Amino acid sequence: MVEVHGGGRLGCPSMAMASTFSLTNTTITPFLSPTSPPKISSFRFSNSRSLPLPTLSTASSSPTTISHAPNDYKDAPIELRYPAFPSVLDINQIRNILPHRFPFLLVDRVIEYNPGVSAVAIKNVTINDNFFPGHFPERPIMPGVLMVEAMAQVGGLVMLQPEVGGSRENFFFAGIDKVRFRKPVIAGDTLVMRMTLIKLQKRFGIAKMEGKAYVGGEVVCEGEFLMATGSGGE
Repeated sequence: MVEVHGGGRLGCPSMAMASTFSLTNTTITPFLSPTSPPKISSFRFSNSRSLPLPTLSTASSSPTTISHAPNDYKDAPIELRYPAFPSVLDINQIRNILPHRFPFLLVDRVIEYNPGVSAVAIKNVTINDNFFPGHFPERPIMPGVLMVEAMAQVGGLVMLQPEVGGSRENFFFAGIDKVRFRKPVIAGDTLVMRMTLIKLQKRFGIAKMEGKAYVGGEVVCEGEFLMATGSGGE
């Protein structure tokens, strides 16, 4: 039921859900989430000619104003639902560390960074990437070799540090082992790559790393990487 102080009673739908209410030729349409509107147990106006902002009383929470934004994560608009990746190193900082340039710089942002230990970075895969016209015209898939290259570049961000004797002028991707491609990566995906140092042989200038790449929380590529730091014999 809808109760109006100083007046009569108006009928309300049997499910007591939010609807459009009319009073003295004034139409009020409460704003509620279209996905899960709360059930209304009371709807009241004060005994006044000027209609104030109404309040809702629900069974699950204390009275809130209609204009109050939903608190539930699932009720938030999709564009506000997912937080953006943090930015530990932006593209300019990455360019200061890596020697790669367009069209072969395959790391957009670093979101976690422990120099000489590990790093997590992202590559936003877009249809404008220059490899898609040929791989493949009818089904754009990121080449596996470029996924591996992107991961190796993240490894470079880990190793090109004074702590491990890395040198930008003498740092090379030396080998891969146990590489597996689990799922295709397509335009529109965000490739999230983690590279972790497993073993460092400073005497020989060799670093062994473990790498995994994810899309949507699922592994799409993994393997072991060898990096030549150029510091052997020092």
